[in-house]
Amino acid sequence: MNRVLDNSLVGLALLASAGYALSSLGPKGLRARMWAALARLAARAPAFLRLGGVARRLVEASRTTSGACGGCGSCGSEQSDADKPPATEVRVPVAKLGKRS
Repeated sequence: MNRVLDNSLVGLALLASAGYALSSLGPKGLRARMWAALARLAARAPAFLRLGGVARRLVEASRTTSGACGGCGSCGSEQSDADKPPATEVRVPVAKLGKRS
């Protein structure tokens, strides 16, 4: 009995890690289809499991698109150098830098 339980837990951990690898490293189209499939599966679950909120969040995850780098989604929306306000930097000439005594 313990061998069956051990093997099933190891299989479940491998399946979870493969799913995580696909969701974080896979192509964007595959990710969107995977989240949509999980949303449909959660929506079809029995009502006593109360997975409606999870299904809604998965639907939203399948609809969102990230930026070109796959990150935050704000790629290309940065201001150009001409539009940026002047930086508030403190400039110290190199000649003024001294060694600590």
